[in-house]
Amino acid sequence: MTPELLVGLLAEPDRLRVVAAVVLGARTPSEIATAAALDARVVVKALGRLEAGGLVSSRPDGVVLHAELFKEVAASAVAPAVEHEDQVLRTFVRGGRLVRFPAQETKRRTVLEHVADSFEPGRRYPESEVNATLVAWCEGGEADHVTLRRYLVDAGLLLRDAGLYWRAV
Repeated sequence: MTPELLVGLLAEPDRLRVVAAVVLGARTPSEIATAAALDARVVVKALGRLEAGGLVSSRPDGVVLHAELFKEVAASAVAPAVEHEDQVLRTFVRGGRLVRFPAQETKRRTVLEHVADSFEPGRRYPESEVNATLVAWCEGGEADHVTLRRYLVDAGLLLRDAGLYWRAV
């Protein structure tokens, strides 16, 4: 099942209410109609569409939701994003060093989030320690630590006050 198909199945409020009723334990069309506060004809029509789409099945013991499809669809939707993130990092970060800054904002954000992981959430860092960490990231590349620090702060990934920096959670 594709993310688009799943969303399409759940986009109709009556079908969404039918799925919710099944999740909450209703198994027969009459139980679903009562739980969803819908007319029985509406429930039968919604179940037909949901079953044709593969989200539910009618069995002798009642209607069953194929909940595992939600995880499968989520995994298929996340996989391309993770692959894209890995590709961006391979392009701009080599050997633990920032080669250069991406010009595209979304790619730059990916790289900045990766660099921000160098800082422990909740811990306050003096500027000298932040600089030392960022100099190590920039060593041998076109990027400089001052610009990197400014990008991290501007992106809201590092917060700053009174000479101390900390990672935004």
